[in-house]
Formats: sequence, C-alpha cells, structure tokens
Amino acid sequence: MRTEAQARVALIFTGGTIAMRQDPVAGGALPALDGAAIVERAAGLRDVAQIDVVDWGKSSASHLRFADLLSIHAVIERELARPEVDGAVVVQGTDAIEETAFAYDLLLRAHKPVVVTGAMRDSSSADYDGPRNLVDAVRCAAAPELAGEGVMVVLAGTILAADDVIKSHTTAIDTFQPRDGEALGTVKDSGVQLVHRRPARRRSLPRVPEQAIEDVYLVTAAMGMDGALLRGLAPIKPHGVVVAATGAGNTPRDMLAAATELIAAGTIVAETTRCPAGVVVPVYAFPGGGLSWQRAGALLSVLDGPKTRVALALGIAAGLDRAGLGELIEA
Repeated sequence: MRTEAQARVALIFTGGTIAMRQDPVAGGALPALDGAAIVERAAGLRDVAQIDVVDWGKSSASHLRFADLLSIHAVIERELARPEVDGAVVVQGTDAIEETAFAYDLLLRAHKPVVVTGAMRDSSSADYDGPRNLVDAVRCAAAPELAGEGVMVVLAGTILAADDVIKSHTTAIDTFQPRDGEALGTVKDSGVQLVHRRPARRRSLPRVPEQAIEDVYLVTAAMGMDGALLRGLAPIKPHGVVVAATGAGNTPRDMLAAATELIAAGTIVAETTRCPAGVVVPVYAFPGGGLSWQRAGALLSVLDGPKTRVALALGIAAGLDRAGLGELIEA
C-alpha cells in the first residue's frame, strides 16, 4: 500500500471564495485564481500527496445548477477511474457545499475518498483559510482509511459526512457543523483521526441521471402564510416541491390545501422541518398538521430542506418512482 506522500489526488477546481480576490473596480471579491495559482499558495501541499490539477471553472456556488453537478460528478468519476489516482478533492464555493457534497454522495460510484472543500475568506484576506483547507482535504483524500466513507466535507480541520453537514453561520471559519450527528473526525498535520464511521448503508441512486431536472422547489412555511406560493407553482407543473414546515411538520391549513392540489396534478411533494435539528413526526391531525400532510400524500423527509430538494431532483431524474423517492429521503 502506498504511503500518504506517495498517494496521488485529483484536485477539481470549480471556483468559489477560495478562487477570489478583492477587485478595486468592482468594490468586492471576484473570481481570479485558477487551480494552479491556488495550489502554489498552499505551502506543503505537494509533501502530502502528488497532485493532478483539473480546472472545471470559476463559478460561484450560488450559481451552480443540477446540470453543473452532473458535469462535475462526471469529472470526479473520470479521475477516480484512473488506477494511479487514490482520491479526489472538489474545491468550490461554500454557499452550497451542504447541497453539492450531498449530491455527489448520492451519485458516487467509486470506492475512493472524495472530499469537498473551499474557503470562508478570499485570497486577499490576511486570514485566508483556503490553503490550509486544501492541505487538509488532500490529506483526507489520500488517506486509505477513508475509502468507502463516501463524500466528505473538510473545512477548519473537521471531517463531516455529506448527508449531515450544514452551514451554521454566514461568515465564521468553523461554520460547517453536523446537523443531527457528530463529526466523522479531525485532520491535523499528524494525520487523520476518525471518531466514527458512517453507516454501511448510505443513500445512493440506482443510476446516474442522463439529464438534470431543475424544477424542484423549496418553500418554507411561516406563521400566517397561505398557499399562494404553492399555487403560483401550479402553472409550470413542477416535478417536485419541498415544504419546510414549522416544528414537527405543521403548516397553516391553506398551505396543505395548495400542496394537495399539486399532488393531485402529479407533482411529488415532500415535507420536512425548518428546524435546525430533528425530523418530521406525524402526530398532529388538525388541518395542516404533520399527520394530515402524510395522509394527503406528501413524502416525509428526515433530511433538511435543501438536501431533500437535492434528493428529489436527482432521484426523479434517475427515474425513481414515488416509493423509491420515499425510501431515498426517509432512509
């Protein structure tokens, strides 16, 4: 078995804050650095592993669409199919890492480690965290003990499972935290330390979609809302809608009425909670209660809103029926 320093890791650069610097004309940060320029700023990176740089683009994470994720996933699988490559790191903006990493986790076929990372500070900042995150991510991608763990997010020295990671703060360096579980482990100069492993049975798709489906929407419930937003979606006949309900799965009654109309028209509707932790519990039978959503035909998801949307969009695109989608978001 090769040592860490002998390992080869593919670095797939897609953009984000890690690739940005302050532009005096624009008055803010803009994309500027390619993969090679970022690698040069990461002192000691090539002591950790041999590096293959792949430039996919310089996109803000907030601009990514499902078609882009399928494109990036194809690059991940292509690189991992090379026998000499031991793992891959996807470098991107942090705005949507909790969604993109989960998408790659659903799509991943290879057994080799895949890590998603980025930066909370742009390259003009004195506390630019990109280089350190990149070194940590490569160390994880080169670690044979992480093979089979699926896709992981590594920032601020913390290793997080793709299906559990959330962005908990808008600007904090340690913003990425587990939603309902615990971190998989930590990474330091001395190496990777695993606290626990992910369950052997992880969510995955039966096949990689040939084309993306973009028309899956997320609507968050709040006190006093009616069903206007959901009824506004009806004319476009969306493939899917996710409702992030209050508490254990409760909404105003008219939101349920509007969702029932969508279900009758063929839209897959899933319900989750807007709470930062916990899952929908169908115990309330009043109109708009979680039990009434279940009885109306909504799928109940144990994932948060953004991840439920990712699972529905990719699952529908992969050809899953309603039962299959239910298993995907309830597993």
